Amino acid sequence: MNHNLKLTLSKTLLKQAALAGLVVFSSAAAFAIPSDRNQPISLVADRATYNEKSGVTTYSGNVIIEQGTMRLQANSIVANLNSQKQISSITATGGPARFQQQTEVNKGLAKGQAQKIVYNAQTGIITLSGNAFLQQDGASIRGNTLKYSMNKGDVEATGTPNSTGSSSGRVQIVIPPSSSKSFPGARD
Repeated sequence: MNHNLKLTLSKTLLKQAALAGLVVFSSAAAFAIPSDRNQPISLVADRATYNEKSGVTTYSGNVIIEQGTMRLQANSIVANLNSQKQISSITATGGPARFQQQTEVNKGLAKGQAQKIVYNAQTGIITLSGNAFLQQDGASIRGNTLKYSMNKGDVEATGTPNSTGSSSGRVQIVIPPSSSKSFPGARD
């Protein structure tokens, strides 16, 4: 293979990897504070592959993607594109996969982690599975599986059945004292 063809192929792969990186973050921008969208995207991984025919981009080996306050770290991230080159799903896996982002200017960082994090662009649902955990400003929720609907704004938490009454494997929710008044039925 001649040098010019190798250089052209390298440039093409780089452009495709950058495009897929932008696509990964376009879905996360829905949660971001406005200033995050204007920040550069940084993506580092040990390996990046893109298959134009299948529309699958894979980043593997200590993958870290950052844009403004948003940070996603995983062992691997797979982005699936549809025929219009739009994101259809993103799957991050790790031991665990972790993310953080400031969703509102007046709130602290929202942080989450799970063995697997899947974003479905069609449904707008993010599913964290395998010891899933979300926290922000002292409030937290833990379960085997957490599903967050970006469209509806609701969270569904599922634990593992436990007949012993212990908290192990069950859904756990922590509500800080200052937040308790915001829940229906809370007393002063």
